[in-house]
Amino acid sequence: MKGKFPVKKFQEIGTPFYYYDTDLLRLTLKTINEEAGHYENFCVHYAVKANANPLLLRIIRQAGLGADCVSGGEIEVAIKAGFTPDKIVYAGVGKSDWEINIGLDNDIFCFNVESVPELEVINELASKKGKVARVAFRLNPNVGAHTHANITTGLAENKFGIAMRDVESIIDHAAELKNVRFVGLHFHIGSQILDMGDFQALCNRINELQDQLERRHVTIEHINVGGGLGIDYEHPNRVPVPNFKAYFDTYARHLKLRPGQTLHFELGRAVVGQCGSLITRTLYVKESAVKKFAIVDAGFTDLIRPALYQAYHKIENITSEDATETYDVVGPICESTDVFAKQIDLNKTSRGDLLAIRSAGAYGEIMASQYNCRQLPKGYLSDDL
Repeated sequence: MKGKFPVKKFQEIGTPFYYYDTDLLRLTLKTINEEAGHYENFCVHYAVKANANPLLLRIIRQAGLGADCVSGGEIEVAIKAGFTPDKIVYAGVGKSDWEINIGLDNDIFCFNVESVPELEVINELASKKGKVARVAFRLNPNVGAHTHANITTGLAENKFGIAMRDVESIIDHAAELKNVRFVGLHFHIGSQILDMGDFQALCNRINELQDQLERRHVTIEHINVGGGLGIDYEHPNRVPVPNFKAYFDTYARHLKLRPGQTLHFELGRAVVGQCGSLITRTLYVKESAVKKFAIVDAGFTDLIRPALYQAYHKIENITSEDATETYDVVGPICESTDVFAKQIDLNKTSRGDLLAIRSAGAYGEIMASQYNCRQLPKGYLSDDL
């Protein structure tokens, strides 16, 4: 089954471009709020790095989610989109001074701190402003995740977070600093995770740590477990909304929250991944001695995931109903890695046909570049077409 697209309107728009199904986005947000809403102490932030299209941000903000930012620029676009500072968290392994100052100037809810030197810089900058910054410590729980090696973040070998063995010393150090206030712990083990057992393993590690800290009479106000919930790239039509019920229920069952604690989530891909498609036009169909190529006008400058992660995206010819043939779908960039898919079946494809590269709402438009002096793709909402 193909996705539903306003093909006639697409014919009038220059390709490549991103198309966002806002009805699906709103359904996804409604599902998130319903499933998280079963637990009064669950707070969901949207990970802006997945897609910072301002029109999408407005819809997400209207649904009541907070914002998870990983740069000063993301803080700025989140505030411009209407997210209130008291629902903005700021993570990132390399926060520069100007970015920290943006967070301080806007009195954001929390800095997720990744090292002792960073903690000391935040304290110094906050002191100059006469402010006290709320901080959570991002810990590296050394929990593996069943996902691509390039998007694991919770192993000891990764650059992210503070080693578990150092948590007590950094909490003690924060208590000595006058311009930071320790409010929570932050974790994130990776992205595109579909095995709930990975999240259960994180819960077990957090439970052990909380028991350890309580023996020292250390209490935690906020626990932030990051995001990581994946989407179904193979079946975007059959499974358009991720299994948020299983995700939130896993934490509700296995994480032993203390009275009064708030549990924070930072979902990105799961929010916007399925609502977006990259629409591209077929330039040429070329046959070699061994295969047939559909050469399209989109390249890895517009969607880098297949080149970067060997990621799979379902591709549909949305203007042909002819019998299927087998193609490599490739772009125009002067790089051998500019390939969206190899040996896939598409309805017979001819010059001018429109292809939809599905499940591209996350890490698509936001990661686009101007390599080869190409123009950045535009984004269009179904509300406006």
